[in-house]
Parts: sequence; C-alpha cells; structure tokens
Amino acid sequence: MPEQHQGENSNVDSAMDSVNGRPAGAFGGLSGKLLWLTVLFIMLAEVLVFFPSIATMRIRWLEDKLNTAAAAAIVIDGLQPVELPRALQKETLAATGTKAIVLRKEGTSRLLAMSSMPTSVDEQYDLTKTTPISSMGDALDTLLFGGNRIIRVYGPVGETNMGVEVLMKEKPLRTAMLVYARNVLLLSVLISLFTATLIFFVINRILIRPIRRLTGSMQQFSADPENPQHVFVGDGGRDELAVAGRHLTAMQMELQKTLKHQKNLAALGLAVSKINHDMRNILASAQLMSDRLVDVDDPMVKSFAPKLLRTIDRAVGYTTEVLSFGQASESAPRRRRVRLYDLTQEVRDMLAIDPHSGVEFAEQMPPDIEIDADSEQIFRVIHNLCRNALQALTGETASDGVKRITVSAQRVGSVVSIIVDDTGPGMPVKARQNLFAAFRGSARSGGTGLGLTIARELVLAHGGTIALVEKPTAGTQFRIEIPDRPVSLEDYRSRTQAEK
Repeated sequence: MPEQHQGENSNVDSAMDSVNGRPAGAFGGLSGKLLWLTVLFIMLAEVLVFFPSIATMRIRWLEDKLNTAAAAAIVIDGLQPVELPRALQKETLAATGTKAIVLRKEGTSRLLAMSSMPTSVDEQYDLTKTTPISSMGDALDTLLFGGNRIIRVYGPVGETNMGVEVLMKEKPLRTAMLVYARNVLLLSVLISLFTATLIFFVINRILIRPIRRLTGSMQQFSADPENPQHVFVGDGGRDELAVAGRHLTAMQMELQKTLKHQKNLAALGLAVSKINHDMRNILASAQLMSDRLVDVDDPMVKSFAPKLLRTIDRAVGYTTEVLSFGQASESAPRRRRVRLYDLTQEVRDMLAIDPHSGVEFAEQMPPDIEIDADSEQIFRVIHNLCRNALQALTGETASDGVKRITVSAQRVGSVVSIIVDDTGPGMPVKARQNLFAAFRGSARSGGTGLGLTIARELVLAHGGTIALVEKPTAGTQFRIEIPDRPVSLEDYRSRTQAEK
C-alpha cells in the first residue's frame, strides 16, 4: 500500500507538472510562492523592527561614551585645585573617544579636558529629552547624512545631579551603526530563510500535496470519467481538505452514475427511433384499412369506425412526435378554442374502462366551458393523468369503497383550472420525491415516469402550471392551470366588428 500510494503521488505530480505544457517545479507552484512570500513578509517585518532597533543601539552607544567620559570627569574633578597636565588630557580624550569633556555641577560648567576646540558644532543631542520618534529620526539622519560632523552630546551622571557634556566626531558612531545594520540584515535574511524553509516543508506536506492530489484526480477523471479507478480516494482525515476530498469522491461517483444513465438513455433513444420508424409504417397500413370500414353498412361498425380512425390518426401523430422528449424543446402548441367537455369524453372513450372493474369516470364541468389550447396536447395531458389513475385503481380497493376518476374544470377570469382526482391508494413517497422526473418518478413497478414528464412539458409550453395537490383523503389529485393567450389589438377589433 505505501508503494501504491507513492506511485499515485508520482502520477499526480507528473500530471500537475504537465499543466499548460510546462513543468511547475518545486518552486514554481503554490509552495514556491509561499516560500518567497514568507521571506518577503519576514523581511518587511524586520524593516519595521529595524528603525526602533537602530535608534536604541545609537542611544546606548552614546550613553556608553557619556558614562566613560563621566567616570574620567569625576576623577579629574577630584584632583582640584590641581590642573590635569596637557599630555594626560590628550590621553584621557583619546581613551574616551572625545574632543572635549565638560562637567556640569551645581549650576556651573567646568571644562576638564580638551584637545582642540572646533570652529563649530554641527548637531547637539540632549539624552535627557529624547523620545522614541525623535531618536529614530536622529538615527536615520546619522545613517544618511552623518560621518564628517562634530556633535555635542549631553547626559546625566548616574543618579546624581551632575551632568556631563562631550564633543566628539560622528564618524565612529556612524561606523558602529553601519556594522550593526549589516549584522541585523544578515540575521534577518537567515531568520527569514530558516522560517520560510520550515513553513515550506510543513505547508507542502499538509496543504500543497493534498491539493495536488485533488487537482490531479480532477484531471485524470476529466480525461476518462467512466473509469472507476480515476475516482478520488481520500485519506479519511477531518480537516477541510479531507472533507473536500470526500465531496469530490461523492461528486465523481454521482457523475459516473449520471453518465451511465445518459449512455443508456442514448441507446434507448436509438432503439426507440428504429421502432418508431417501423411502427409508423404499420400504423399507416392500419389507417388505410380502417378507412374502408366507413363503407361497411353495419350500425355497430359505423358507431366505432370514427373513434377507431381518430385513435389511429392520433397514434400516427404520436409516432411523428415521439422523439420530441429528447429534443431541446417541445413543438409550439397550435392553440385554439376547444370545448373541454368533448375532449374529456374522448379521453373517457380512449381509456375503454372495463365495466366489470368497478371504476367510475365522472366529469364535473359546464358543458360549454372552453379552453384556449392545443387540443391534441391537452388531450395527452389529461389522458396521461387519467390513465395513471386507472392503473392505480385497477386491482385496488378504494378507501371509501368507490373507485372513481373525476375530471373537473372551471374558468376564473382568463385561466381555466382542470383537476384530475382519483380515490386510489395515492402516490408512494419515492414517486413524490422524483415527481415529473423521467425514469424515476413512476408510481408503479415497471413504469417509466415519462407520462408525468411529458404532461408537465406540454403544460409549460402553454404557459400554465401543473402540481400535485395534497388532499385530506386517500388518492391522488393534480391541478392544471392554463391561461388564455393575450389578445392582440387587431384580433380584438376584428372580433368586435364581427359581433356588431
């Protein structure tokens, strides 16, 4: 298993490296960007820390000089009234790195040692009045513009009331600051590289590598989605990437099922098209033979012949449009005013309910109610719903002892509402969950669910709605609402003139 896992990782890495025709490399992907960004951010943080740090270093360097000069000043001051020899003054100034030392005590100032008095002093700094902002400004000024200036520095002597003042060259201070800045820069680079390297390996291990596995699995799956071996296999963790991996696995498995289902549907469509071609020829022959029944002088034949001819004509029309379900859209309805009661009677005749089945068929609508629709398409909708109701009632026992299919309709303004109700056992839960879904919404064993799917598409083509209605009693009830077409101004004027 470890060898297999390593092989899978190598395949994933190779797949990732071949993206866009060029290798990503160890430092060309997310991990490499993370490495350089970490270095950059740490360097930026070090820059922000550098200014307070160099200012503190400068203050401490000046304080050290003042403390050294203060120690020498106290010794020299203790020799009063003896004046320090000139040679000893030069040695003292050389040891303290200053050009003059002045001791301030009890409101007076005493020059203790001096080599040569400069003509001017370029800058003065009082360490008792420094602030963090001013010290950073002075440090930046020394780094950028210092080096050849003479500065005067004043500070207290320990916890006493005395103070010491020195004159000195700024070059040693700037040199020490440059050395400190160089050391800080080198240390910052080392810290940033070390930290970035640790982050690189850790993030690459816990984040980048799983992302590469996810991306590689997507690429392999997209190349051959029907191959079960290309389904992503997660590691069973609990973090966000593990959850994403499990969702990817579920999505890929569901997509494989969908592709298999679509492949079966494509094969089914090809088979149906072949059957449809032969069935049209058979129905055409039956239609020619049925036309001769009109000439038969038999009352029973004369009564059934028109219905038989309409049935065959309707079957021929169905075979012509049987593949419309697989097209992008249904054919546009050829709408006209249709007497809904006569259409319901045709549905009743088409159902051919066995009198011994105990199933009743009732129409509850005004005889003169009209609907603005395609008669053939609305016939298919009502027939599909009534046929489903008849199949549900056949062989079943109604809850109230009466097996009945009721088709009712009423007009409210410009909308006709049609209700198909039955007293059967009702729709199963699975059929309700997949309502109007082809091949999944069937309410009986062996059904396809295409009847409800086609009915819904035909109703939507009329701009209407179809819905399953919850009812307190047992059975199934569907409500169909079909609005009239908007009347154009020309049609309205012509109709008005015809009525006059």
